Amino acid sequence: MSLTSVHLTNYYHKHSGGISTAYDDLLTAAGRHKRRVCLIVPGLEKEIEEVNEYARIYYIPAKHSLFFDKRYRLIMPWQYMLKPSLIRDIMVDENPAVVEVADKYALSILGAMIRKNFFQKLGRPMLVHLSCERMDDNLSAFVAGRTAGNILAHFLIRNYTLPSFDFHIANSEYTGSEFTESIGDEELIDRSIFTRMAWRFFRSPTLPLSERIHINPVGVDHGRYSPDHRSDAGRGSIAERAGIPVDARILLYAGRISPEKNIGLLVGTMDLLTRQNDCDYRLLVAGDGPLADWLRRESSERLAGKIILLGHLTKDELALHYANADVFIHPNPREPFGLGPLEAMASGTPTVVPNSGGVLSYATSENSWLAEPDAHAFANAIGQVFAETSERDRRVSTAIATSHSNSRQASTDSLFAAYDTMYKLFVERRELFADSGPFSTVELTDTV
Repeated sequence: MSLTSVHLTNYYHKHSGGISTAYDDLLTAAGRHKRRVCLIVPGLEKEIEEVNEYARIYYIPAKHSLFFDKRYRLIMPWQYMLKPSLIRDIMVDENPAVVEVADKYALSILGAMIRKNFFQKLGRPMLVHLSCERMDDNLSAFVAGRTAGNILAHFLIRNYTLPSFDFHIANSEYTGSEFTESIGDEELIDRSIFTRMAWRFFRSPTLPLSERIHINPVGVDHGRYSPDHRSDAGRGSIAERAGIPVDARILLYAGRISPEKNIGLLVGTMDLLTRQNDCDYRLLVAGDGPLADWLRRESSERLAGKIILLGHLTKDELALHYANADVFIHPNPREPFGLGPLEAMASGTPTVVPNSGGVLSYATSENSWLAEPDAHAFANAIGQVFAETSERDRRVSTAIATSHSNSRQASTDSLFAAYDTMYKLFVERRELFADSGPFSTVELTDTV
């Protein structure tokens, strides 16, 4: 008998990127696996979307965010903490065996509330936290500097996020390592009185941490992203839309135009390439975000319009741009996973990425151009793409093969298998999931 799962996230929006794509893939896979999957997300008004016979999306009325990216709507804690609650009613009606929360902030309290039995009608489903971004990177970009952001994030992960859920799934080793980094020395839980109290309060599982963390990368839709979209006509239409010469060297970035994406590196790189004055480099930027106006001004004032902002593209439009660009560049050295670069590789486009972060889940010096995240290194890597034709062709061929080993079908199949493995453990070793008895009697010495 397959498990019914309910997934809650604030990151599912019409124009959001990899997380929305990953959930769309999961909902599609629900039909293939014939298992019930329901997604609860913010929306303008109450709405139900039937994706297929087995998959459904519930849209919860939500207001726009007051912080970070104000274009997005957010479900807030009081929308499920208080009674009556639309979210509570949905979850009781669906009666899931698995509840997954993809949010470290506004939705994360749900895990603790279920653990503390504030959802009595729901019973006790297995609780999973899906980690698609590192908290320390977000806090460092939006709230505090790197040092303060790391300290605060590790404190919250160690004393709140980790103990609030039974299991944690991360989209890359880079993202998942935040959990182990927040613990550090495995004796910390015993040494720290506060941490011991927090783990007792949240009734944390006593399962070893290594058995509670799973890595499941996102996959590419090869039916959409392919070198088959490359053509003179396609390149001509892109150049015409952007208002650039068709023979210009077309660079492409696709993603949020936001502080955590290290957007300043794009400007610095284009500044260097433009000053070389031997080729006409143009950077097309697909996406939007809080730094869009800044990037537009920088292009106008410093780069004579060499950076062209395209706004949001449909997936089909994006596939056309991937395949017909000369180089795809991704500036973020702390990318959680980076679906955009992987889609570009699947499209047969030479890809330049930082030599750090989640992109290293699939990017190597054999299938892409790895560079230090500074303008000089990126400009040099881009120059190498054009200078070494045979090496470029070899790496592109390897990149296409790499992308095919990271398909969306493989990703969703692996994710469902992970749910099943975790649930089997959850049922068979129930005594390790502390809410079955008084947590104060459970020893924590073997927690990590």
